[in-house]
Amino acid sequence: MQKRSKKTEKNDKGKFKRKKRFGKSLANKAPAKLLTILDNKLKYFGEKLIKVNTKEVKASQYNHLNCRYNKKKLSQRWDDLNGIKIQRDLYSAFLIQHVNDDLCNINQEECKRDFERFKILHDKEIERLNNSEVRQALKNVI
Repeated sequence: MQKRSKKTEKNDKGKFKRKKRFGKSLANKAPAKLLTILDNKLKYFGEKLIKVNTKEVKASQYNHLNCRYNKKKLSQRWDDLNGIKIQRDLYSAFLIQHVNDDLCNINQEECKRDFERFKILHDKEIERLNNSEVRQALKNVI
């Protein structure tokens, strides 16, 4: 999307279409730009940005209770972990928090140790979001 179009085209009225693309605005809002900004801020405090190998970890597909990967559609926002209903993104963050030093594998022992506390905090946050004023206003509109 950043490259300028090579084709010269005309619109319905016979005028030439502009070849302009979204280069600058895309660069300013890109995820890579955010990571660069975070990395620079961390360096200022003597820290470094740690990047997890997402192809190896596959946090959104993993179930630490049975140590299996289960492919899901992006539209599936909730995980069913042996009867426990967990919001997918929060669970992925939990798993990424428990990645080994090699940044490629999830530490099973740490997950099992911390899961009970995570579940309590997860349920508390979901309850807070469900009872929020914005959520109630949306329910009234629909």
